[in-house]
Amino acid sequence: MTSHYDHAQVQEFWQYVWERDDVYALDADAADPTYVLGMFPYTSGTLHMGHVRNYAITDAYSRYRRMQGDDVLHPMGWDAFGLPAENAAFERKTDPESWTQACIRRMREELETMGFGYDWSREITTSEPDYYRWNQWLFKRLYEAGLVEYEAAAVNWCPDCETVLADAQVVEREDEHSEPSDQGSGEAASSDGTRVCWRCDTPVGRRELDQWFFTITDYAEELHDGLDDLEGWPDGVREIQRNWIGRQEGARITFEMEAYSGDRGDIGDGDGPETVDVFTTRPETVYGATYLAVSPGHDLARALAESDDDVADYVDTVRERDPESVGFSGVETDATAIHPLTGAELPVYVAGYVLEDVGTGAVMGVPGHNERGHSFAREHDLPIERVIDPEGSDEQDVETEAYTGDGVLEGSGEYDGLASEAAGDRIVADHDALEDDVTYRLRDWLISRQRYWGTPIPMVHCDDCGRVPVPDEELPVELPEFVRTTGNPLDAAEEWNETTCPDCGGPARRETDTMDTFVDSSWYYLRFLSPDLADAPFDTDLADDWLPIDVYVGGDEHAILHLLYTRFFTKALADLGLLERREPIRELLSQGTVLYDGEKMSSSKGNVVAPEEYGAETTRLFVLSAAHPEQDFEWTANNVRGAYDLQQTLYRMATDFVEEGDARVERRDHDDYVAREIDRTIAAVTEEYERFRFHRAATEIQELARLLRRYREYDGPHGDVYRRGLLTLAALIAPMAPHLGEELWNKLRGEGLAVEADWPEPEREVSAVQLERRLVDRTLEDVRDIVDVAAIDEAERIELVVAPDWKYRTAELLSQTAATGDGTVSDVDSVVEQVLADDSLEGAVDRERVGAFVADLLERDGGTERDQLLAADRERAILERASWLVTDEFGAGVTVSRASADDEQAAKARPGKPAIHIS
Repeated sequence: MTSHYDHAQVQEFWQYVWERDDVYALDADAADPTYVLGMFPYTSGTLHMGHVRNYAITDAYSRYRRMQGDDVLHPMGWDAFGLPAENAAFERKTDPESWTQACIRRMREELETMGFGYDWSREITTSEPDYYRWNQWLFKRLYEAGLVEYEAAAVNWCPDCETVLADAQVVEREDEHSEPSDQGSGEAASSDGTRVCWRCDTPVGRRELDQWFFTITDYAEELHDGLDDLEGWPDGVREIQRNWIGRQEGARITFEMEAYSGDRGDIGDGDGPETVDVFTTRPETVYGATYLAVSPGHDLARALAESDDDVADYVDTVRERDPESVGFSGVETDATAIHPLTGAELPVYVAGYVLEDVGTGAVMGVPGHNERGHSFAREHDLPIERVIDPEGSDEQDVETEAYTGDGVLEGSGEYDGLASEAAGDRIVADHDALEDDVTYRLRDWLISRQRYWGTPIPMVHCDDCGRVPVPDEELPVELPEFVRTTGNPLDAAEEWNETTCPDCGGPARRETDTMDTFVDSSWYYLRFLSPDLADAPFDTDLADDWLPIDVYVGGDEHAILHLLYTRFFTKALADLGLLERREPIRELLSQGTVLYDGEKMSSSKGNVVAPEEYGAETTRLFVLSAAHPEQDFEWTANNVRGAYDLQQTLYRMATDFVEEGDARVERRDHDDYVAREIDRTIAAVTEEYERFRFHRAATEIQELARLLRRYREYDGPHGDVYRRGLLTLAALIAPMAPHLGEELWNKLRGEGLAVEADWPEPEREVSAVQLERRLVDRTLEDVRDIVDVAAIDEAERIELVVAPDWKYRTAELLSQTAATGDGTVSDVDSVVEQVLADDSLEGAVDRERVGAFVADLLERDGGTERDQLLAADRERAILERASWLVTDEFGAGVTVSRASADDEQAAKARPGKPAIHIS
């Protein structure tokens, strides 16, 4: 036998055994399994370290729950559609399906090599017709429920990908010259302001196209309010969603448009809107409005553009540009808005800084008290009025800078002198043209994509009937053979495009847009429940019983793109009667980033470490033990070595024990100490697994291994105690390093397989074991300090003297006083009197000594630790059981005794800190 652990030698065998025994398959009769899910991977072709960390977390927790006796649902699938696969196939002169399938084969093999325990019988692939059929079916149900719209809209357009992007898929380009953030994430600390495609980093423009939308805005309020109930979600993710939804309370103000007629056309007499609504969060500033501005896509702008060449030219120019690039440009129109409170005529502008899909697409310009309005007014030489006086501060020159704070109103008629916040409520209540309103930043979910590799939208366009859904019995609408072309290959698939209208039977053309891939991932967690179901997307009874997902793990970069859409889908499906649950996830764990030289691992930066480079077991153990799952951590060869060494240590311990087989039969005091430490470790590691703190669990395992090695070397271990310790280590490490755990379990002749073993249980009460360990650790540290300070080369005898009874009684009484009294002098005096009057205390103690001890306790800890003290007899017993550690370290004999009331050592000893004498 060898004492060197060779993971490569054992992993194939144990993976064969696990597969043979089908240990990860969920029992068909499982009632309410623990559902553990990692965000399924995009099929890029290789696993990166972010994947490994994510799936190591879910795998370790799944294995732990299984050993706790739970039925566990831990599936895996493939987020297989998407433009990157289409681009990769184009570059390689192949088709997206072949490329995707090759990627899946490679990634599945890598996952299996890593030993991740998935129920592969539930594997799903979103690019398979059996899956995307149900995307189409669900689209139709949402369409029938009025949650799908088809409309022209100015959309984000990526010229490189030649496709539309949702708002959440447009990001600001990182400033190449910025330094890494102080969180060490490696992400840029600032951006250069350019809006780019999230996939290819190409600057994004604007186009107006007919598009399909899911009306997620119908659920804006519920999505916002529901965040408060997601107590198992990280605060940061909830805040990101809260900000993206962007709920704002304010007022809607109606401005009437004055009819006019002239060379530029007529407004107010039927050719355009007679009123324009604006939304403001500060109705108290309404008297400071000096202009009205509408977005280039507003109905008023469109109407004006029909007869005003200047407006038409501006609208056409701005619509194709990035909103951020238009700055505070604008064009004045011949329209005039009537101020609803003063009757003043306000000029109307079409302005690029006003966004069509934010608020009402129109704003009242209050340049004195709004920064963007101020910039626009300065650009176009518009009046700037001050209507809020910043009371208590210096005169504010709003001509130079907008004042956006609170104050008292001026220039506001009858409301002058009122505090601004209260004045806003009064103004809204007094005028019919104003009413309380709530708006959301959230926009409807644009799902149209002009690409081939996605779910075909199940609609046809008929000249007579308009847009008509494809009947259910004709689903799935499958993708045609791939055609290599620029733009959308589906436009070039003429034979596929030509069809008949389901309503009239006449000629029609298929919709050539495909669905955003986030549709695929918004409900995939439901398909895992019943992946082979042929007549429905998922089993509703199982969904009602098994949901929500107990633990969901992934990166917080998906806080909007994926998690918000998943929440929307769940609520919509509930309203369709397909689900009872309205929230899909109970606990969300956002794993941190793996860094290399301070930067996020990225193939473009050439700092990627392949998972197989260090071996599956070492890699898994390292990514789990390096830091809390939610924290970033640095990949270093030195730290990886620690994970490797731990495996070798545990394997060598088990191998040596099995080979040598020498162990004591008789039981000694220090055997009891080790037995209690085994119990303490079980309790501690159990708590850490429950809280996903695998790094702390690994530390506890290391400490127990270190103790057992010392125990074995001290005078030979007790056979039962030592074997139990080794079996405990095998079980505790098994969720994180399953091949190692299984190999150790097998060598030690554990019952059955480790993966199916019962989680170890303490044999005794361990509620105060942490206190016991603190006592031992503190005593050892005190002995080391004395040896160092006194420069003792060879200690012959070390005496540990536990404090006398009266000190424990005093500490107990003082703790009770701190809990129930008011901490006054009379309370302290009462403690002294009770101690002096206690006949059970051995020996004479005088008032002066008790009073001095009370003062000493108050000065040392302020009462913070006195309720965590052990009883005197227990403290002595613990020190006696642990005395072998002192002997082992210092080579000295150890005695443990109790100080009497008048013993000279009594003055030095106190509860939790024995007196120490070294000779």
